[in-house]
Formats: sequence, structure tokens, C-alpha cells
Amino acid sequence: MNEKKVALITGSSRGIGKRIATKLAQKGYNIVINYARSRKKAEETADELRELGAEVLTVKANIAKQDKVAEMFEAIDEHFGRLDILVNNAASGVLRPIMELEESHWDWTMNINNKGMLFCSQEAAKRMEKNGGGAIVSMSSLGAERYLKNYTTVGVSKAAVEALTRYLAVELAPKGIRVNAVSGGAVDTDALTHFPNRDELLQDAKDRTPAGRIVEPDDLADAAVFLLGDEAKMICGQTIIVDGGISLLT
Repeated sequence: MNEKKVALITGSSRGIGKRIATKLAQKGYNIVINYARSRKKAEETADELRELGAEVLTVKANIAKQDKVAEMFEAIDEHFGRLDILVNNAASGVLRPIMELEESHWDWTMNINNKGMLFCSQEAAKRMEKNGGGAIVSMSSLGAERYLKNYTTVGVSKAAVEALTRYLAVELAPKGIRVNAVSGGAVDTDALTHFPNRDELLQDAKDRTPAGRIVEPDDLADAAVFLLGDEAKMICGQTIIVDGGISLLT
């Protein structure tokens, strides 16, 4: 078995997931990059991480499908023989007013953001338990707790991410597995290009954030890496908010 610790970051070919993968590679982890569409982006990211000294496995898998999740973990078993960290970063959602939402929009969002998180966490926990423990961090957003325009499906799914974090934390803690979440304010990543009011949203966030700027991908990645490390060994089932203080304002 490979003695170097292994981290799986779902949806990690770009954006915040890529930043987390990069920081973990710098800390000496081998990395599993999961992606849904762009093999080219995933392989480019893998090459960058290899330059940092990490061994990298790229796995295409739609985490909304339980059979694809199982196949991904079989590939990890075959390649690395262990897993120590899981970051549930992959997310999607349909941005529509509530009265325009259809069943397919709801199912799409919940399957990726919640079902995927549950089954990835289950599979990861089985591997972590064999190594004497591990850590799971999932990515949330302020829409889990407050109204954001056109954000219904994602906001509700992120509230479920935070609830599932608490349930996983209680049941996995006796196995030596810590489970937490990171919630962020508006971050300018590729995902935000899908928002029809992107520029307005970012400018508003910048104007209203007490810290004087919007949250950067590195801010969220740093919080995730902290929660995954030994310094956070007694933080269990929490959602850490990284937003420059914007959620403190009414």
C-alpha cells in the first residue's frame, strides 16, 4: 500500500476545487482529480500538480450516479490502495425563479449536490476507516441560510449539505473521521458566469463586505485545508463561514 496520503477532490479540474487540490499537493498529498466533462482541463491540472511532486489520478465520473461513484472508488483502490481525505466540491444547479422550477431542475441539483455528497462520503469513509481515520470537507454557500435571487435549488441543496455534514460528523467521528463544511460568500469563479446578474452581484458583494473585498478562491481553499489538517482535530460537524463579514449585516 502507498504510504503517502491520498486526497480526492470532486469537481477539481478548475476553480475552488483546483485551488484545494493544489494546496494539498503542496502539503505532500497524492491527489485524485474528479471531473465530469473536460478531460483536457483535468489533465492540465494534473500536470501542474505533478510538478509539485504529487502522484495524480484523474477520474471522469458523474457523482450524481451511484454506480459511477462506485467505479471511481474502485479506480482509486486500484491505483493508490488508500484514501485519507475527501473534499465534496463538485456542485451544480439551475438558476431560476421559484415559480419556473421543474422536476428535472430539482432532481439535477439535488442529485449532484446532495446524493453525490452522501455516496462519496460513504465510500470514502470505508477506506478511511481502514487507515485509522481521515477527514471530509464539503463546500457550501451563504444561500443555505439566506435568500439569494434565482438561487432556490442551489440554496436548498446547500442547506442540505450543511445538515448532512452534521449527521455524517456524528456517525463517522467514532471511526476517527472528521466531517465539516466551508461556506463562502460570492466568489468570482467560472461557476458565477452562469448568473445572469453576475457583475451586479460581485459589485454589491464588494461594496457591502466589511473586509473591503470579495472572497477569493484561495480564501475558501485555505479554510478547507485548515479543516482537513491536524490543527482542526476537534472541530466536528461545523460549517465555517468565510465571507469577510458580509453575512453579519442585515
